[in-house]
Amino acid sequence: MEGNKYFKTGLWGSIIAAICCFTPALVVGLGLIGLAALTPYLDYVLFPVLGVFLILTFYGWLKQKKSS
Repeated sequence: MEGNKYFKTGLWGSIIAAICCFTPALVVGLGLIGLAALTPYLDYVLFPVLGVFLILTFYGWLKQKKSS
């Protein structure tokens, strides 16, 4: 049961981080609220976050597979 929780969290986090990394959705959103100056630094944050969520997804998958 615990692995399923990690897997779902990692999967959803990976999807959201990937959308923010590879589409201009976050850039447009930051521009709308007046924080467009932060856009050059997004790669420094988003790629490590995507990596962490992918690792969490893999960890949850392994834990789920091991308990089955």
